[in-house]
Formats: sequence, C-alpha cells, structure tokens
Amino acid sequence: MPPRGQDRGAPRGAPRGGGGRGRGGRGVGRGQAAAPQPAHQAPASHITTVGVRRPGFGSSGRSIPVNINSFKTTIPDGWVYHYDVAIASEKVFPVAMNMRLIKSLQETIAPTIFTQKVAFDGKKNIYSPIELNLPGGKAEFDVTLPQQSSNSDRPPKIYKVRLAFAAKINTEVLHRFIAGQQSQDETVSTSLMAFNVVIKMDPAQRFPTKGRSFFTPSETRSIGGGLVLWRGYFQSIRPTLGKMSINVDISSGVMYQPGPLIDLCLAFLNRNNPALLTRQMPDRERIALGRFIAGVRVQTEDAAGATRARVIGKLARTGASQSTFTMRSGRSLTVAQYFQETRGRPLRFPDLLCVEVGQGALLPLELCTVLPGQLVRKEIPEDKQTALVEFATMKPKERLDSIRKGLQVLSYGQSEYVRQFGLTVDSTLLSTQARVLEAPRLKYGPGKAPIVNPANGSWNMADKKLFKPCTIAAWVLVIFETQNRFNDSAANEVATSFVAGMRSTGITVTDPVPVVRWIKGQGNIPQELQAAGSACFNEKKVAPTLFLAILPEGGNGIYTIVKHWGDVRRGVATQCLKSRKCTRAKIQYWANVALKVNVKLGGINVVTDTVLSDPHNPTVFLGADVMHPAPGSTGRPSFSAVVGSVDSNGAKYVAAQCVQESRQELISDLKEMTKDVLTSYMSYRRQAEKVQNAAPKRLMFYRDGVSEGQFQQVLDNELPLIKEACEELKINPRITLIIVGKRHHIRLFPTNDRDADRSGNCPAGTVVDRDIGHPTEFDFYLQSHGGLLGTSRPAHYSVLYDESNFSLFSFALCHVYARSTRSVSIPAPVYYADIVCSRAKNHFDPFTQQSDSGATETSETLEAFKQAYLPLHDGQKLRMYFS
Repeated sequence: MPPRGQDRGAPRGAPRGGGGRGRGGRGVGRGQAAAPQPAHQAPASHITTVGVRRPGFGSSGRSIPVNINSFKTTIPDGWVYHYDVAIASEKVFPVAMNMRLIKSLQETIAPTIFTQKVAFDGKKNIYSPIELNLPGGKAEFDVTLPQQSSNSDRPPKIYKVRLAFAAKINTEVLHRFIAGQQSQDETVSTSLMAFNVVIKMDPAQRFPTKGRSFFTPSETRSIGGGLVLWRGYFQSIRPTLGKMSINVDISSGVMYQPGPLIDLCLAFLNRNNPALLTRQMPDRERIALGRFIAGVRVQTEDAAGATRARVIGKLARTGASQSTFTMRSGRSLTVAQYFQETRGRPLRFPDLLCVEVGQGALLPLELCTVLPGQLVRKEIPEDKQTALVEFATMKPKERLDSIRKGLQVLSYGQSEYVRQFGLTVDSTLLSTQARVLEAPRLKYGPGKAPIVNPANGSWNMADKKLFKPCTIAAWVLVIFETQNRFNDSAANEVATSFVAGMRSTGITVTDPVPVVRWIKGQGNIPQELQAAGSACFNEKKVAPTLFLAILPEGGNGIYTIVKHWGDVRRGVATQCLKSRKCTRAKIQYWANVALKVNVKLGGINVVTDTVLSDPHNPTVFLGADVMHPAPGSTGRPSFSAVVGSVDSNGAKYVAAQCVQESRQELISDLKEMTKDVLTSYMSYRRQAEKVQNAAPKRLMFYRDGVSEGQFQQVLDNELPLIKEACEELKINPRITLIIVGKRHHIRLFPTNDRDADRSGNCPAGTVVDRDIGHPTEFDFYLQSHGGLLGTSRPAHYSVLYDESNFSLFSFALCHVYARSTRSVSIPAPVYYADIVCSRAKNHFDPFTQQSDSGATETSETLEAFKQAYLPLHDGQKLRMYFS
C-alpha cells in the first residue's frame, strides 16, 4: 500500500514524476468546506522546477492596471477518486459514443452506484467526488443505449464497460503548489487534469466540443464551400501565483453546413446543379469532395421510414443506377432499384454518386441529411481562412463583453458537476498591475533624423534611409498575367514606381530599366525564368540581382515554383507581388516592398540604438520552430528551422532548416543547424565587421511551438545539443533558453481608457509577471505590438535555462523584424523561424509528389523526403531570402 495521500496511479498520458504527501479526507463532494487560498510566497528552497526559479518581479516601466480574462477559482480540500475505464470493442469508439455509454451507465444502468455525478474525459478516465461502491475496486457493466432508429424492433446492442479503481487524488497538493510549497510533479498534473475534466462535463453534453473549446449556435456565419462558423468559448483551470483560476476566452469553430447532403456537396464544389454529382465529374473534384465529406454523420431513412445516424466512409465512384449488389436470395439489382422497391417510389436523382457507410453499404446522396453541429476536423481551405480570421477578430471591449456572457453560458454555479466536486468560481475578472516598458530607440541610415522613438508600437519611415541599403545592379520584371490584363503601360508604371520606392529608402538602383518578360503560368516557368535572366545578362552585361514577379490572383502554385527556382536552383533574390495590389500603388506600398528587397540583397533596414549591441558582451540571437503537416495529411514530414543573427546589432539573420519525422516536436538536427548558424555568425563578424575575436559571449535561444508538458524534454534533449554545437566550435557562450508561447488564451485588457491605445488594446510593451504567472517558475506575458483590428495576444515567455542574467532583450528584438515599421508580437528570430518552416516546402521540386501540391496522403518514407529535400543555394545562404 502506498502511504496515505500519495497517488497510486495517474490518468493515461499524465506526465510522470514524484509522489506528494498530504492529509486525508472523505472526498470533495457537496457540503465540504473550501480550503482557504494561501497568499503567494517565494518558492520554498526544497522546491524543484523544470525551468528557472522565479527570481522576483520586474520593476521597470510605468504601471497600469489591467484586467485578465480569468476568474478566481476555489478548490476544496479533500480527495477525488480516479477510475480507469475500458469499453470492450474491436475498434476505438469516438468520444461522443463513449460519453453516451457512461451517461447511460450513470443514469440508467447503475444509478445506485453513481449517487453523485462523475466526470469522464471521453476516453479512459473517470473522476468521482466520492468513492464508488465497487467490489474489490472494480466492476463490469452491461450497458445499452437508447435506440437510434425511430422504428426498429431489433434488440439493443450490449456494450461491456469495465471500471477499476486507479488512485485517490489529494487536492491539497494544488494549494501547496500555488503557494510555492510544492513541486510540479505527477500529483499536481493529475489533480489539474481531473478538475479540467470536471468543468468540461456540463458544456460537453450541451454543445459541440473540440479540446477545451465548445461552440454554441447562438452566433453563426456561413462562409460558403459548405462551411459554417460558430462562435464558442475556451476554458481551462490553471494554477497561478497564489490562486487557482479559470481562463475563459472566445474561440471559433468550423462546422459542416447542415441539411441535405446534396446541398453540402454542391456548396463545396460551388455549383448549383445536382446533375453534376455523377460519375462523369472530374476525378480531381470527386477525390476532393470525397475527402471533404468523409467522416460526416448523416441521418438516413430506411424503407420502413425509420431514421438512423450513419457515418460516411467515402464517396463511391458510381451512382445509384450503376451500383449493383447481390441480395441474400441471390438476386442482383441496382441501389436505385432496391430503394424504389423498398420505399415504393423512385429516386429523384438515380444517377448521382452514392456514399459508403458502415461495412460498405451504399446510400444515395438524396437520402442523407447532414446532422447539425459537426466540427470540421480537416484543414480549412485557404480561400476560407480570411473569413475565419474576420469572424474571430473582436475588438477588446467586444471580446470582454462576450467573455462575460460566456461565463453565463458556462453557468458554473448551476453545473451539478462543478457543485458536487465543490468548486466555486468568482464572477469578477482577475486584475493586476502591468508595466509598460519603454520602447528601444531605433537607428536608420544617415539623414535628417536617423534616430526614431517608436510610439504605440509603430513609427514612420518618412524621410528615413535604411541603415545599410543594398544595390540593385540589374533586374528582371516577370509578369504572369496576360498582356491584355497587364499591358506595357501597366508594366512601365510598376517599374517606375518600384525604382522610386527603392531610391526613396536609400537603395541604389543602377539601371532603372528592367528586362520585362510575360510568362504563361501553365508553361515551363523555370525555363522561362532562366531565359529572362540570360536576356538580362546579354543586354546589361551583368547578372540580374533581383527578379520582380507579378502574380495573378490564385497564383500560389506559381509562387512556389518561383521561390524554388530562385532560392534553391539559381541562388537569386525573388520578390513576388500581387497584380491587383501593385498597380497604381502608393509610395508607402513600395517603401514596404523595399524593406523586403533590401534584406534579401544583404542590406540591413534598422537597428536598435545600443540595446542589442553591447560590444563587451556580443550576443547571438537564435530562434527555432517546428511546423507539422496539415490535419488529414498522412505520411508527410514535419519541417524544423533555426534562424540566427550574424551581426552585432541583432538585425541580420541566416537560416538553417531540415526535414524530420512527421509530428515530432523535438528538433532532430538541432546541433548541426545551430553549428551552421554560429559558424555564419563568426564568419560575418570577422569578414564584414572586422572583429578578431568573433565568438559570442552570450547565446539567446528562443524556442517556439513547445507546450508546457514538453519543457523538460527540451531541457533534456535540445539544450545538450546546443551546448555540443558550441563545444565542437570551441566557443563557450553563456546560454539562455526561452520558450515563446503563442497558442494560449490569456488576454490583457486595459482597465482605464486612458491607458489603451487607439485600438482599445493595452499599449505595446505591456508586460505582466504577477498574478497569472507560474507559481514557482520564471515566466511573464509581454504584449510587444500595438493593436490593429482585434484583441492583441501577448506572447508567453518561459525561461528554462539562464547563464547570462537574463534581461528583457525580447522587447527590443520585436522592433527589428525587417518587413515592418511596427513592433511585432514575438522576437524577430522566432518570427523568421516560423516563416522558414512555412517555406520549407519550396525546397522540394514543385513538380514531384513530395511538394505540397501533391496528394495529402503518401506512402513515401522519411528518407525519401530527405533525399528529395534540396538545400538552399549557396548564393542565398547568407541572405534573408525568407523576408
């Protein structure tokens, strides 16, 4: 027997760690007194942490009060009882099916055992506020479900459900943890998991749910393509400094259009005529439609008029009038004939394709109705992404009002689950004192006013010259529109405006007249680009420095080919522009283009005035990220990237990237990529900056895309690789490793209008390290960018390792993102790493199946992808080609 108060087990998937002791209790059911919430103290000396222990709180910057979209939560002192669940079946049931089984078990099969509500995670774990009366701690039940068919005389199916006691969870560990008196171990993680399941139970039974978000039909918007957006809410119970809280935020879900399946298919294809849904439809459309509707639940009606819910397996290749099957009697007939005979009337559309359900049964499209409230769990088409972003965008006050309404929808006070587990939730938003950091001064090239003081996260480049402008010796203008749509006059106007925009920022354009070529998007684009480059060399007697490409609407495929040719095949800078944006564009547009072109050709746009450039402690800034294949993509690899600064100002960057195992979060080739970047750093400083001792004394490593549960893996696996890279290069910088989190739901709202920027958001530079931070570890939230349309999201910084007396370089690095004259939401190296990952697909030949334009499913091995992944051309390796 384990000692009293120690876990005997944990839910599947819970992180492993040490046990925690605590005093006993009878449970946390109704009537239990809530334990007092302790005031936060500094972490006790015996506490172990994953990352750096919180050293204290910052003091720089002016103080402003802010609200946080979290609500104080009180957890009772006592026990929660954890049980393992096993549902006997040859296949894994979906969560919704499991939830129905446990609901039936509680309410119909064994109500005398389940005298209080239990919380079920939909998979393997049940949590109860009282100990269940199970002989020997285990039991097996025969569970049936209410008949789905409205007119069926079949006996109900029996499901075997087994329960087994797993552990007693002592909730006191959470009180000790938020007070800084408990390490974050298995007991803490298990307790948090249990209470997150508890608060999810009530909404999960009322609304469509995805992870910790659920969606209501009260606010919806159809966006075409068979898709409907639903407004929803996110919730998560989390430990913070001195208190437990529930984080509540707005979320958006994408649903299938409910109603006749024929209508859904036509909406997806953007067609009106059902007669197009036959076997004559193009294979490309049929395959795409089949992928779209696979997994959709539909309601069908049998010959007797009974309804039943079925799940679409796939779209058949033939229609009801062409699909035949043999009945038990040996008689062969078509699907259309069968339904005409059994229903007493012919199908309206017998030639339309069928769908397969169950074990291969065929159903005509017209007999299927899409059930409402079904989440789309596949990648959303690119042309619908804008509508999704617009729907999700809410101004701060609107978002805050919606969050308050969400608290009513969540109805914690009325939830039997919340009440019987003894939870209480305040209805008042958390508030805290934030600090607004002073923005770094920025330095441009020589001119009237080279020093800029950003205001509210932005600044004006008017009358400014770039810090280190490049030179365009010769250039090519390639146009992928027809000459009827983009004629000579339009080409001349773009060329003239481009040159004026470049020169206004200090870029030298030696020859203002480009070589102009019109190229067909359906032709041999690489060959045409090569011919245009040769024509430029023959005419100008110098190789082209830049290819300026004008793309039509929907020119993503052309973009990929152009980038592959320039970055991988030829090593020449390419800048793509959309035709509708560059014609008759204002000078500001071309100034923004200049920001991209300059760094692609080796220039530097802007530097911070001394913040990042301590000559006594030269620092290299690295950012790393991993990008995974889209949902529904099978067999495709993940891409990882490391981007690092090479100059003493932290403004010029190079990148290294690689292919790795699909959906693996840890970076496989981190050591080699880090060595590549560090080698470039020392080489640039020796050759370009004429520094003899070019080794960095500090290394700031910003890691993106890592969840809190993976912090220890990063420390155990990635940090040693960074150190090994330094050792092999015979350098010994002080290392700081910081996780930059973007996928969280914390939002900051200014309490007073006078503290808000013009968008209603907190001002750029707002930092919060109190009240919502980790109870024991060094973390903070920094909103480094000014608001534009919606509610700004701060970045969450967690310091895992620090050898260099970490200070807030992060805010300064948000001001040197080359594309913008605004501070951005995360440090530039992390931003660049994300871009490099997203462009990694351009390293595959665009005309092979490894490219993103190939099928979403592939049997190719990882080694095959690595062999097909072409390296960056040497001519681009020291350039910011990704800008």
